[in-house]
Amino acid sequence: MALRRERLLAVQVTAVSELKLPRPQHLRQPRQKLSASPIPGSPTSKVDQIAAPWAKIEEIPPVDEKVAELVDVEEITIAERPLVRPKPGPKKVTGSKVPRQAKRTCSFDAARDQVQPLVFFSSLGGTTEAAAKKVAEELNQWIYALDSDSIPRPLNPQVLDLAEIDYDDYFISAPKGEKNVKYVYLVLLPTYNIDTMLDNFLEHLQETHHDFRIDTAPLSGILGYSVFGFGDREGWPTEDEGFCSQGKDVDKWMAKLTGKKRAYPLGIGDVKSDAQERLKEWRLGVQDILLDICAGKGLGDGVPGSGDAMESDEEDIDDDEVDSETTQPLKPRKTKAKSSLDDVEDLGKMVKSEVDSDEPMEVDFTTYKSPVKNAAPAAPKEMVPKTSPTYSSLTKQGYTIVGSHSGVKICRWTKSALRGRGSCYKFSFYGIRSHLCMETTPSLSCSNKCVFCWRHGTNPVGTTWRWVVDPPEKIFEGVKEGHYKKIKMMRGVPGVRAERFAEAMRIRHCALSLVGEPIFYPHINEFTGMLHKEHISSFLVCNAQHPAQLATLKQVTQLYVSIDASNKESLRKVDRPLNRDFWERFCACLDILREKRFQQRTVFRLTLVKGFNMADEIAGYADLVERGLPCFVEIKGVTYCGTATSAAAGLTMQNVPFYAEVQEFVEALNKELNDRGLEYGIAAEHAHSCCVLLASTRFRRQVNGEWKWCTLIDYDRFFQLLESGEDFKPEDYMGEPTPEWALWGNGGFNPEDERVYRKGKNKDKVVEETSKAILEI
Repeated sequence: MALRRERLLAVQVTAVSELKLPRPQHLRQPRQKLSASPIPGSPTSKVDQIAAPWAKIEEIPPVDEKVAELVDVEEITIAERPLVRPKPGPKKVTGSKVPRQAKRTCSFDAARDQVQPLVFFSSLGGTTEAAAKKVAEELNQWIYALDSDSIPRPLNPQVLDLAEIDYDDYFISAPKGEKNVKYVYLVLLPTYNIDTMLDNFLEHLQETHHDFRIDTAPLSGILGYSVFGFGDREGWPTEDEGFCSQGKDVDKWMAKLTGKKRAYPLGIGDVKSDAQERLKEWRLGVQDILLDICAGKGLGDGVPGSGDAMESDEEDIDDDEVDSETTQPLKPRKTKAKSSLDDVEDLGKMVKSEVDSDEPMEVDFTTYKSPVKNAAPAAPKEMVPKTSPTYSSLTKQGYTIVGSHSGVKICRWTKSALRGRGSCYKFSFYGIRSHLCMETTPSLSCSNKCVFCWRHGTNPVGTTWRWVVDPPEKIFEGVKEGHYKKIKMMRGVPGVRAERFAEAMRIRHCALSLVGEPIFYPHINEFTGMLHKEHISSFLVCNAQHPAQLATLKQVTQLYVSIDASNKESLRKVDRPLNRDFWERFCACLDILREKRFQQRTVFRLTLVKGFNMADEIAGYADLVERGLPCFVEIKGVTYCGTATSAAAGLTMQNVPFYAEVQEFVEALNKELNDRGLEYGIAAEHAHSCCVLLASTRFRRQVNGEWKWCTLIDYDRFFQLLESGEDFKPEDYMGEPTPEWALWGNGGFNPEDERVYRKGKNKDKVVEETSKAILEI
């Protein structure tokens, strides 16, 4: 009997030890998280999908009372099941982008190739220009003194103004010159705390680097580069605060674009102290590296000053270049010592660091970008500060600067009209007397650098508005005040007619074509509205580079678009636009003008430059007219301003067409348009302005049974229609027939005025009364 009881006890103990006992109640409740968990790898974590080991427990039958009597269950030691740890979430991949290392693609054969130094400069006051020319001259002397038999000599350096060159020719790829000529860039530039041409140059370098359509290091085809910056420590106490900062920026972007081909370290000099000494040191260093390059030694192997030096381009990586494409190894995290598992509560502190090798690893490629503490954005600058060289240059040219970005100037035709010596073509074509006209602009900045611009290249340039914006009320009152002051200055000029002087004190017309891009001004609609409120008509001229602004432009009296070439290559050569998509913008503006042709008077203005945009381009211009279908086409010969800027652009008096050549061009264009079925005709001319007007036959009507051109504007009717708030067409404010003396073949000079000859066979005849001669015609 005892033996049976012992056997039964052994069997019962074994059964009890194999049972799955229920977990205590206090372990079933949610437990407070004892350690911070990592950022979730994905919206649904694998951890949440793993059930706890006690989630599905079967009911255990109660222990038999007889067995309970024989065995003290609570004294039995139960073996714990191995802990099933939850699987971790997907592994998160983090890191930063490794800058791409561009390979040097320019090979140099010392026995065959030649080195051509190019000296680039940017200058407002002329100081940097003089320094660049001096460096080039000293390099020439040094090259001439070299022994060519024992030492290969570089070619004589060429000096190039950044304001005149096309950036695409030099700073998107290496220049395309002779096959065996390799280039070294030497860049000298100042630093200003105002908006200058240099800002646009820096923007170009930055856009070229970030343009996905352009290969990495597109300037790797040059042999090397070096930059020297001028600055003024009085305005910039330290380099970090801005002293020579633009030189440093150019050095940084050039390093990126050339694949780190820095031939010599960045040089900086204070114009009021050590600029000449530092410049000499920099030039001597450049001479040494030129010798090494000519000898086939290259730029070195990464020593200070060589192409691979860790300088300005390595010290800062743009925030927008940080992504997860390529990762750098992260620093290993410190792990805590493993704790004991005696206490069940300690399970919350454990995180499994590895997964079984036979299971695929889950990877989370989600980017968790840490917040970047950006510096406060800098306040916008004034476009033309009063202390800037740009302000001094424009005021010297006769401009009155209004606010920080607007200007007004009295036209020479206004002075002529005040003295009874004739008005400009606007009077012959549209009935506007020049002494009643104000020439102004709300934006001195432009998006082109036209070769024929008579603003001496001193006005600011830019593709986006990044300056302080003056309110339209301030500009409107300021330009009127400036215009009236200049009119009053004509009071004591000999020959001024009293009645015309009195009339000039009431502005009747505003030509928004002084300089720059009027539609660039953000509040251009409010400004033109103020003009119309005082019954001042508006002629607005744009350069066809801002289609978005043109599309939102409200009603003006007459809307112009400058058409300076018939194809993309000619336009790039003549206008030298800053926008890379200049041709697409240009065509978009023509399409917008086509849509507006039944809402307001639209005009194509062609400026003919012989040798640039005249030869074999008749068909191209006809294509543009057919695309835009303007109401009028003004064709004018270029006016040569005789500046060094024009000469640097390759423009001389030889590029100014004679009036007979302009007439021949107009007749050929008119014939081409008629052959295509486009209804245009030669309506008027103004020989003194070297200008002819083509007009749509929409502006012809019968007068006494005869068809006559009616290009004049009924200005009173225009304001009446505008104030009515109803839609109207250009024909609704068409004026009287064009006067006989302004028609094609009659010269276009007003017989009420007196023609003054200062040159030619009639120079001794100071004043010629032309009334009778014109009437006889």
